[in-house]
Amino acid sequence: MPRYQRGVFIYNGTAQSEGLNQSLTVTLPVLAQAIKELTVVQTHSLEELRKVCYEYGPIVDVFVILGGDGTLHECINQLAHLKSRPVIALLPGGTCNDFSRVLGTPQNLQLAATQLLQGEEVKVDIGKAGNRYFTNFWGIGLVTEASFNIDAEQKNRIGVLSYFISAIKTMNQTEPFSFTLGIDGETVSEEAVMVLVMNGRFIGTKEVPLPDSKLQDGQLDVLIVKNSNLTTFKELLTMNKPGADPSKFQELSHMQGQQISVEVEEEKEVDMDGEIMGSTPARIEVLPNHFTFLCADPAVFHNVQG
Repeated sequence: MPRYQRGVFIYNGTAQSEGLNQSLTVTLPVLAQAIKELTVVQTHSLEELRKVCYEYGPIVDVFVILGGDGTLHECINQLAHLKSRPVIALLPGGTCNDFSRVLGTPQNLQLAATQLLQGEEVKVDIGKAGNRYFTNFWGIGLVTEASFNIDAEQKNRIGVLSYFISAIKTMNQTEPFSFTLGIDGETVSEEAVMVLVMNGRFIGTKEVPLPDSKLQDGQLDVLIVKNSNLTTFKELLTMNKPGADPSKFQELSHMQGQQISVEVEEEKEVDMDGEIMGSTPARIEVLPNHFTFLCADPAVFHNVQG
């Protein structure tokens, strides 16, 4: 007996045909067994994607997304305002698939489809900045400049390696900036090369080792990176290790909060979930348990959170 009565499956029709055909071959039979009435929609533009979310979001039980973090970001922003939101099944179909990693989803597509549709529904927090929503992170500084420096042709050719090449280039060019951070009534004024407000904990397939970070704790994690030097990387590597004391770190600061404001002396463009969206100043808040995702393995989900 199918698990869900009605669902929609969306995928990017502009993807390379060989890989796309293989993706559909391994996922559609699994989805058809779990969803009684399944609508399959191929999108070719951002406008089409938004239209599908608008039309199907209020009427389906499950929303299956084959795509990466950018596709998920757009879908979330179309579905977040609904009073009754569909369950989301996220299949890794992008370059990094960071939020699917946060959920503990296998990166093998066939395995992901099978395990997701047999998995557990879990409530997760999301972040809201102004009138936009994010699942994974909001950031300024190094993370945004690295996004700008990615070569689109190189990204298509070598995938995730392009992110690391861009990050290495950007580290040598980034200058600290002055900012004021408000977090649940407390104020911090410092200089940094990057400020991250995180709900998830993966960026560019790499885990950011935030201690006590969870998708269901009703809080966002704020990570301040003061410089891009060797000390910073050493502190990142030891941040969530037993016996580590982040309060004594020289180059990193980590806080948690529900209501966050960020003001910068010189306006900074913002990266949300890998997409350049808006600029500072910003008002950010957490929306606890706002979405329900299918989780392939709840044990892995909780372990990934720390």
